Amino acid sequence: MSTSLRFAILFGAQFAGFGAMMPFLPAILAEGGLDADAVGLVMAAGSLTRLLAGPLSGRLADAAADPRRLLALSALLAAATAAGFGLASGLALLLAVQVLHSAAAAPVIPLTDARAVAAVRAGGFDYARVRAVGSLAFILGAVAAGQAAEWIGPRAAAWMLAAGLLVAALAALALPPPEPGTARGGAAPALSLRAPLREAGFRRLLLVSALVQGSHAAYYAFSTLHWQGAGLSPGLIGLLWGWGVVAEVILFLFGGRLAERLGPRGLALLAAGAGALRWTVTALTADPWPLFLVQGLHAASFGAMHLAAMRALVALPAALSGRAQTLHAAAVAAATGLLMWLCGPLYASGGGLVFLAMAALCAAAAALAGGLARR
Repeated sequence: MSTSLRFAILFGAQFAGFGAMMPFLPAILAEGGLDADAVGLVMAAGSLTRLLAGPLSGRLADAAADPRRLLALSALLAAATAAGFGLASGLALLLAVQVLHSAAAAPVIPLTDARAVAAVRAGGFDYARVRAVGSLAFILGAVAAGQAAEWIGPRAAAWMLAAGLLVAALAALALPPPEPGTARGGAAPALSLRAPLREAGFRRLLLVSALVQGSHAAYYAFSTLHWQGAGLSPGLIGLLWGWGVVAEVILFLFGGRLAERLGPRGLALLAAGAGALRWTVTALTADPWPLFLVQGLHAASFGAMHLAAMRALVALPAALSGRAQTLHAAAVAAATGLLMWLCGPLYASGGGLVFLAMAALCAAAAALAGGLARR
C-alpha cells in the first residue's frame, strides 16, 4: 500500500467523524438541557483542554521511538469518550465528557499532520492532495449526520464520530515507520516545549493563525443553533457545512500553483480577508443563498490559513516537528476556546451579530500577516 493511500485512509477516517460531530455538537448539548451560555462554556472547555493536552503530546511524539503508537492510542481513547456524547445529559456530565474527549482527541490531528510533514520531507507525497481526502470525508460526514439528525436526532453524530476515530486508530498503525535516526526514544526530559518559540517566524504564525482560525469560534459553536432558529432544517444545515468544505477540497486539489505563488504570507492575507467578508455576511442574513455563497469562502478562511501554516512549519527543523505542530494547534485551541466562551453571552444578547466580532478579528489578522515570510 502506498504512503499516499495510507495517509488518505487516516485523514478520511478521522475527518469523517469530525465532520459528523462538529455541526451538531451544539445541538447535542442543547438537547442535553444546556442553554446558550452553558453551550459556550462546554465548547470553550473543550478547546482549553486541547490547549493543555496538545503540546504535551507533541513533546512525547518527538521523544517516542514510534509516534504511530501514540497517535493510535489517542484515537482509540477519543473514540471511547465520543460515545459519552450519545449518552450523557446535564451540564456536569456533558462537561466531563467534553473534557475527557478533548484531552484524548487533542493529539489526533496535529500528530497526523506531523507524520505527514515528515513524509513530505522524505518525498513521500503531495500533502495538499492527500489532505483533500480528509476534507472530502468531512463533507460526507456532515451531510450524513444532517440526514441522521432528521431521522433519529443529533446524537447520531456522536456514534459516527466514535466509529471514525476507531478506524483512524487502526489506520495510524499502518503508517510508514519513522525514518532511521529520527526517533529520540528516552530523551523526553531534554526536549523543551519552548524550543519552537525561539523561531521568530513561528511566533508570528501562532498569532495570525490564532486570530484567523479562532474567528471560526462563533461558527463552530452557534451557527447551527442560529440557523435552526432562523428556520433552516438540519439537512440544509448539514449541506451548508458540507459545501464549505467542498470549496476547501477544491483548493487542496487544484490550488497548488496558487499556494506556491502566494506563499505563507499571501495565503494568510487571503484567509484573513475572506474571513472578514464571510463573517460579515453571516452576521447580516440567514437566507440560504447568500449563506451558500459565503460558505464557499471556507476554502480561504480555513483552507488557505491551514496551507500557510503547513508551509511555514515544513521550513522548521525536523526535530521540532511534533512540538511545533501541537503548539500551533494549542494556540488555535486557546484562541478558539476563549472566543467560544465569550461568544456565549454575545450570542445570547445579540444573536447572529456575534459574527461581526469574528470579522473584526480577521481584520486584525490581516494587519499582522504582512510580517510573515513570503517563502
